[in-house]
Amino acid sequence: MGTRIAVILSTYNQPAHLERVLWGYARQSLAEFRLLIADDGSGPETRAVIGRVQAETGLRIGHVWQEDRGFRKTEILNRALLAAEADYLIFSDGDCIPREDFVAVHARQAEPGRFLSGGALRLSPQLTETITIDDVRSGRAMDARWLLSQSWRPGRRRLRLLRSPLLAGLLDLVALTSPTWNGGNASTWRRHLLEVNGFDTDIGYGSEDRALGARLENLGLRGKSIRYQAPLLHLEHPRPYMEKEIVERNRALRKRLKRDRVIRAARGLAELEDSGGTRTQP
Repeated sequence: MGTRIAVILSTYNQPAHLERVLWGYARQSLAEFRLLIADDGSGPETRAVIGRVQAETGLRIGHVWQEDRGFRKTEILNRALLAAEADYLIFSDGDCIPREDFVAVHARQAEPGRFLSGGALRLSPQLTETITIDDVRSGRAMDARWLLSQSWRPGRRRLRLLRSPLLAGLLDLVALTSPTWNGGNASTWRRHLLEVNGFDTDIGYGSEDRALGARLENLGLRGKSIRYQAPLLHLEHPRPYMEKEIVERNRALRKRLKRDRVIRAARGLAELEDSGGTRTQP
C-alpha cells in the first residue's frame, strides 16, 4: 500500500473563497488524497458549500468543526490532525487556490526527515473578485497570461507559475529565501507532528505556523523549498483578528523556542479537551 495523503485546509466564514479552492482540489492530477476542512466555527453556508462541492465532484471531504469562540485556528488544526488517517499531511488554507499538480508535487518531493516549504501569490481585492469557479475549473486561474490580462502585476513572482518542472526545481534550489513552515503551503509526515505535540493552542494569530516549524527544526527536520514547484493563488480578505500585541508576543515566543531548543508544544495535541461544541463529519 502506498503513502496515504491528506490535505488539511483551515477556514472561517469564507464560503465563496472555499468553494473556488475546493474546485482547485477537484482537478488535481493526483487524485488519491483526502481533504479535511479545519473549520474554526463557520456558519451553515460553509457546510452547504462543502456538501455541494462534494456531491458535484466526488471529492473525499471530512469537515472538522468547532464552535466560534474567537480565533482558535491552532486548536481546530490539531483536531483535524488527529482525525487525519494518513501518513503524510499537506497544510493549506481555504483561501488558497492550488494548481492542478499541487498535491502531486508535495507527494513527489516528500522525504524522510524533511518538511516542505511553499508559498502563495497574493491577489488584489479586485482580482480576487474577478476569478470565478469556472476560471478555476478550466485552469485559467493558474495561467500567467490570463492573470496578466486581468491586470495582475506580480513582477518577478510571475516565475512561480512556470510550467517547467525542471526550471521550477532549479529556482527552488538557488532561492535565497530560507525554507520555513508556512501554514498556507507546507507538508510533512504525520508522525513528526505527533512527536512535537502538534500546534500550540496558546498562540494567537501571527506566526503560529512558524512556531510549529521552529519546533520541527528542533526535532531535527530540515526544510525544503517548493515555492516555484507548488504555487497557490491567495485570495484577498480582511483580517479583523490581527492584533499587533499578539503578533509581537508570538515573535518573542519563536525566539525562545529556538534558543531553548523546545520540541513539544506546551499546550497541543495531548492537552486537547473533549468539547461538545466540536463535530467531525466524514
